[in-house]
This record gives sequence, C-alpha cells and structure tokens, in this order.
Amino acid sequence: MYSTESAFWRRRLAPCVLVSALSFAPVVSAEAADVTLGIIGPHEYDLPVDFKPFNVLVQYGDGNAAGNYYNSGGQRTPGQGSHTWSGMTKYVHFRTFDAIPHVGFAFEIIQTENYTLANGASYGGLGPTIVGPAAWFKPNSHSTFGIQTFMQTNSGTRDSLTPGYWSNISSIIFDYEWKHFSFDGDVGTVVGATKHKNGEHSYSPGVVFYSNLRFSWKATKLVEPFFAFDWQNVTGTYDRTADRYVDDSNSREVALGTGIMFNISWDFSLTARYSHSVEGRNIPESNAYYIKLVYLWP
Repeated sequence: MYSTESAFWRRRLAPCVLVSALSFAPVVSAEAADVTLGIIGPHEYDLPVDFKPFNVLVQYGDGNAAGNYYNSGGQRTPGQGSHTWSGMTKYVHFRTFDAIPHVGFAFEIIQTENYTLANGASYGGLGPTIVGPAAWFKPNSHSTFGIQTFMQTNSGTRDSLTPGYWSNISSIIFDYEWKHFSFDGDVGTVVGATKHKNGEHSYSPGVVFYSNLRFSWKATKLVEPFFAFDWQNVTGTYDRTADRYVDDSNSREVALGTGIMFNISWDFSLTARYSHSVEGRNIPESNAYYIKLVYLWP
C-alpha cells in the first residue's frame, strides 16, 4: 500500500520526464515551429527516489496558428505560416534498482501524431516514434537533478511528417520546490544523422539547442498557475553534396506563455497553456495552445 506521501510524489511525478510536442518537436528542422520540449508544465521534473514501480500514460495535444513568419533579419512578416495540430501518446514505466539506491529511472515510448493545413493543402498522420531512458537523484529533499536521452526514428506515415533521419534528443533536467512556489526546467540539444535520399542531395541537419523553464505558484492543492519561458536555436543545415550551408537554414525562437495545472486527483491531472513568440529568425511564429492529460497506475 502506498503512503500519502508516496501518492503525492506519484501525482507530481506523472507529468514528468520529457516531452515536446508541438512540444517535442517531432520534426526538427529550420521550418518547424515551436520549441523542443515546449509541452512541459509545472513539476515536470519534480521526481522522487526510492519508490515502488508504477506506470504512466500521457496524452499531449497542441495547436499552432502561425499566421506570421520571422525572416532572416528577425522581422515578423505576414504569410508563410501554417496551422498545425500535434499530439503525443506516451507510456512511461518508472522504477528503481536495489543495487543503485536513491536514484530514480524511467523508460519512455512515445508516438507522435500530426496534422497540417498550409498553402491550401492539408495532410496528417503518424510521425516519428521516440524511445529512451531518464535517470535522476535528489541533492536534497527540495530539489531534483538528472539527465534524459531519447532516440527519434526517421519514419512515419508520410515523408512530410518526418525529419527523414535518426536523431538524439538529450537534456539535463532540474527542479526546486518551495512551500508556495516551484521552479523547474531543462537545457539540452538535438543532434541528427545525415539525411540521405536517392537522387537528391545529402544534408546534415543543424544542431538544436533548447531550454524550457517553468515557474509556478501553488495557489491551492487543486490549482497551480504558472509562467513559461522557451528558447531554441538551430544551426544551419549543411548540404554535403554541394559542400555548403543552405541559405537561411539557421533559426531561433523565444516564446513566453502562461498556463494552469489542475491536480484533480492523485492519479489524474490536466495542464493547459498558451504561448506566443516574442523573438525569432527564419521560423514561423508560435501562437500556440497546449493541453496535457495524465493518468497513472501501479
């Protein structure tokens, strides 16, 4: 039987470890809108140690009405945007090992779903699958520090919904809890393999650097408003066949947002947020809303 404290930890843990999409940025490219792991909410990395194994099912959903585009000079211009809807279905198994005390582990498998409406065309389907582990420890009772690393496949139901190359998404994760406030986030990178396609040039994708920060106010046990900061910078795509960088293929974005987390019960929570770009280059603006549903069981 789990104690009251364990139930509290499991409720906080449920939304945890990783995410994007739009927030996990299933298709990482200079043209993709939204910041990698932008879906995370409060207590995303407020994780326990020395717990009994349990499982979590998470459904993420978001939409982005990118009616404007940031050009190479950083000016926001009309057009070249799109309407996108994305989802992520994630299963996570949490456990510890007696041989490695005071350290928590999780293994995740994530399936992405996407739908895009742009330039008079619409299409949708399944995107890449993402798998990988995470591990963390607690320097003290109020803080958490760890690392997560995931592989993203190069396949999906449509070429337009996949990056066309394997990639690794890795980040350092952290959290600190006060009595009435919490602060957590991540900083990481996405590195992709060279993209090869018969009859076409070969490309090395730009390296993605990103960070997501969340600051929340524990207003009540049920309701928790929060502020979100998301940043991403993508280096230029290199055309290996032509031996040069692709013009205007580097990008950056800074987005700010506000949201609210509802801790409905120990095994179920709902988080909602709205975010908008405040600065960018060579990327559609973020004008996005996010929803996250979490259910956990022993």
